[in-house]
Amino acid sequence: MIIVFGSINLDLIFSLPKIPAAGETVLGPATRIEPGGKGANQAVAAARDGAAVLMAGAVGGDALGAGALVLLRDSGVDLDRVARVDASTGCAAITVDPAGNNAIAVGSGANLLARAAQIEDAVLGSGATLVLQMEVSAAETAALIERARGSGARIVLNLAPAAPLPEAALRAVDVLVVNASEGAWLAAQLGCDASAESLQRRLGGPAVVVTRGEAGAEIAEPDAAWHEPAVPVKALDTTAAGDCFVGVMAQRLDQGRSLREAVHRAGAAAALCCTRRGSQGSIPGQAETDAFIAGG
Repeated sequence: MIIVFGSINLDLIFSLPKIPAAGETVLGPATRIEPGGKGANQAVAAARDGAAVLMAGAVGGDALGAGALVLLRDSGVDLDRVARVDASTGCAAITVDPAGNNAIAVGSGANLLARAAQIEDAVLGSGATLVLQMEVSAAETAALIERARGSGARIVLNLAPAAPLPEAALRAVDVLVVNASEGAWLAAQLGCDASAESLQRRLGGPAVVVTRGEAGAEIAEPDAAWHEPAVPVKALDTTAAGDCFVGVMAQRLDQGRSLREAVHRAGAAAALCCTRRGSQGSIPGQAETDAFIAGG
């Protein structure tokens, strides 16, 4: 069982000739509206890759709330622990250029009212994998890490977007995932360099995965370190690719697979995600990822 505690958004996606600079207006042909949010994206990615997934988070009672849950529900994610709160549903404005690069602005709204108490201790046992990000309250995330560590759950933390957590919480997770910029931010906080090996040595406990886009990923466990090359594709849109990576990796770990195998599959799924436009809707299913790996 995978438990995701995190953000649930509705995304407004603008395909533009370039990402606007400060003070600049750039016109695009249309807007796509899709469910998103790092937590929800990772839950959908894990579910589409075959996991049983429970989602805990919050949406508002506004018109955006129902739309934000559509693909979670369609993917079979358990939504019983999603709270309806008196706040606006989280919303992201995503600009995407022709090379697939993006810039994102997020209104957190209801996500800031998600609470660790929505997840009961009974589900945080040794058979569970808890997946966390940083688009909900850091204090609630840290509290849930402490509870999950005491209950024996596997803990995967995606420190995205980069934000402070107590070092004790970072040390308590099993796998820490950051991208290059998040890894550089964390290394500055910890006083080490930004390689996966250096971060792993500094924290001591967790395995560390540093994703670097086209350059692949660096992985360091206490007794091993390696580079996972990226799968070469023509990227149309990198939105949600990082979340796809985390969700699929978590699904494999939850099945008892090694981190090496989990990262390999996650990289392939994320590459496939980049070949499609959109956010949550671009995340591939299990059979699609299987075929992509077999074809490569």
